[in-house]
Order: sequence, then C-alpha cells, then structure tokens
Amino acid sequence: MGTATMRAVRLHAFGGPENLVYEEVARPVPGPGEVLVRVHAAGVNPPDRYARRGFRDFPAELRPHWTPPLILGSDISGVVTALGPDVTEWQPGDEVFGLVNFPGRASGYAEYAVSPAAHLAPKPATLGHAEAAAVPMAGLTAYQFVFTHLRGRTGSTVLINGAAGGVGHFAAQLVRVAGAKEVIAVASGRHEEFLLGLGVDRFVDYTRTPAEEAVRDADLLIDTVGGPDAHRLLATVRRGGRIAPVFLGDYHRERAAELGIALNDTMWQVRSSGSDLAELAALLDSGQVRVHIDSVFPLRDAAAAHARADRGHLQGKIVLSVEGGPTGG
Repeated sequence: MGTATMRAVRLHAFGGPENLVYEEVARPVPGPGEVLVRVHAAGVNPPDRYARRGFRDFPAELRPHWTPPLILGSDISGVVTALGPDVTEWQPGDEVFGLVNFPGRASGYAEYAVSPAAHLAPKPATLGHAEAAAVPMAGLTAYQFVFTHLRGRTGSTVLINGAAGGVGHFAAQLVRVAGAKEVIAVASGRHEEFLLGLGVDRFVDYTRTPAEEAVRDADLLIDTVGGPDAHRLLATVRRGGRIAPVFLGDYHRERAAELGIALNDTMWQVRSSGSDLAELAALLDSGQVRVHIDSVFPLRDAAAAHARADRGHLQGKIVLSVEGGPTGG
C-alpha cells in the first residue's frame, strides 16, 4: 500500500509569491500529543510573507534558519481525522480551529495538517470554516495583547492606529469588551463604514487629517503600524496615558517621558493557546466580537493571495479555501 498523499502549497525558494507551488506531497502523521486535521480553510498572515521572503525583514541575528521546500501557514480550521498517542480531548469528527505551533514552523497551506492538541479549540458554532480560519493569529494577537500584555487596563478612551487590518479590527472590538468607553479608529477613508459598523465611536481618515492633529488626550494608543515615524502619535496621548505598540516603532522614548506618557515597548509576541482561543470563540459566538474577511482564494491560488497581501490596505483577513476532497491512499 502506497504512502498517503495530499495537495499542498510549498515554497521552493525564498522570494516572491511565484515561488509558492501547488503540488502533491506526503500526508503528515500525528505524533504523541498531536492530532491530524483535515483542513477546510487556512489563514494568510504577515509571518507567512516574512518566511516567504526568507525573513529578510528581520535583523540577521533574529532570522530563523528555515530551508525550502516549506509548507507555510499557522492558522487552520477543519475537522479532526486522526489522533496521535495520548490524545484524549479530541475525537475524529470534531470541528476545530487554531494557531498551530506559533512561534515556530507550521504547515497549514495543505489538505491536512498536524497540530498539538493543546493549540486547538472548538470551532465557533456561528462561523464557517473560512471565517474561523481568519481568526487565530490576528484574533489571539489582539486578545492576548489586551488581556495579557495590558491586563485589560485600557482606560476610558482608546485610539487604535491601523484599525482596519487583521489585528486592528479585533483590537477595536476587544478594548470595548475590556471596558473602554470610547474607541477611536484610524484608517484610510474607505474603511470608515466598516469600522463604524464594528462599533467604534469615532473614525479618523489619516489621508485627510493626520491622527496627531485630530486626536488629543487618549488614555491608551494601540499602534498596529509602528515604524520610524511613530513618535508623531505622542500628541494623541494624554499625560499619564500609555502607548502600546503591536509592532516596533520609534516613539522617542525621552520625549515620551517628558510628556508623562508610559511606553509599553518590551518585546511581546502572540503564542498558540487553545484555551485563549476558546475564550475568544465564546466572544465570537455571543456576537460581542466579529471577524471580517478581506478576500478568499482557493488553496491552489496561494501565490495570488500573497500578491494581494503584498499590496496592503487590507480590510480584515485573507483566507485560503482548501477545495476538493482528500487525495492519495
């Protein structure tokens, strides 16, 4: 009997989206503490693109040493099909979703993926697989950022810079869950209706009016953009307020101290957690939090999905739909 196979997208060389190839590969086998998931949808995330480019965005000393060919993708939604030894919390047929093996290597751009059992949660009953696959990394980043990194201390007025993206649109909703009274969203004008529909109180179109001119006295700035010009946002925060960067930026630490603004700039990174994801799933099922999909591509068109991501200005998340049935035998 031959080795079981599946269709997957593999990266054969670092570089552009064209290096992502849809092909037949060996099907993985779950080990101790792992489950095999028949993937119905997979999320596309910034770390997938960093890996595709060989982590050239990272300082040399921080670059993981990965060697192609690679299957990318850490966000999956699907159905458990097989259990490794010592797995008791899942059964074949269970619908699950998860951020798998992050930080680290995962293989979600495929018909089947292996995941540690502890990295999965029951798929929200109110979501389809495409919507569920859009949640794990972005949703957990926002959830853990607000409730672990910030410990839910948001203050009354929260400003979200880059509010329309994957992390931003979750953060804009979760700070309200944490107790914020006013949420101000910064994004380009085409996202205004979307963000107001998520329940933000005020929208700032940065293409018309810079946030530093439009906002004053925020208790907390959550900045999902960062970058060398991030210090311009000091003007938006009150004395005694706080800046919480999701990504690295130059906030002029000395000037922030002079203005009495606390700067949460310690390195922080989302981590796989089935238990945290289950709590986020409850918020999704209750309607307190919603997920938005920018676009859906068939798995075979992962290169086109990455090209879309490279163009930026996303509204929510990009998802790969894993079409067709199992292959091989």
